[in-house]
Amino acid sequence: MNKKLPGALTVRPILDKKTFYLLSFTWGLPMTLAGLAMAFGMLLTGHRMHRFGPCFYFERGKNWGGMTWGFVIVVCEGAGTGLLAHELGHAMQNCRFGPFMPFLVGIPSSLRYHARRVFTRINGKEPRTPYDAAWFEGQATAVGREYVKMTAV
Repeated sequence: MNKKLPGALTVRPILDKKTFYLLSFTWGLPMTLAGLAMAFGMLLTGHRMHRFGPCFYFERGKNWGGMTWGFVIVVCEGAGTGLLAHELGHAMQNCRFGPFMPFLVGIPSSLRYHARRVFTRINGKEPRTPYDAAWFEGQATAVGREYVKMTAV
């Protein structure tokens, strides 16, 4: 069943694992290769790999959030299901946007994340706009929640 998600895109958020990996290793190959290189580096430096849905994730550092490279996720230590689901949503976006993922989601997401951190440091409070107000963040959260069948994160 197709659902209307933030960003005015109708997507089928639930991909079976075979389709997910097929799209990750074809259309989404650039980010997937970067993720595999990231995973290799994390394993070489002694980080433990975990599984979340079709994705693999590593924990590093504290209180910073996460990032997704293909189907490899790096999150802060003790990341909850909500953050992992959001990052899984970005992995699903990689299957949809493929080689355009860095330009449509990755770079804007990173710039927005760091701008929000600077704003919080300067003003001593979070920005008024919710994190998911940007279409690519709201869509990642919605797709990730749908995938793990969550009603509230």
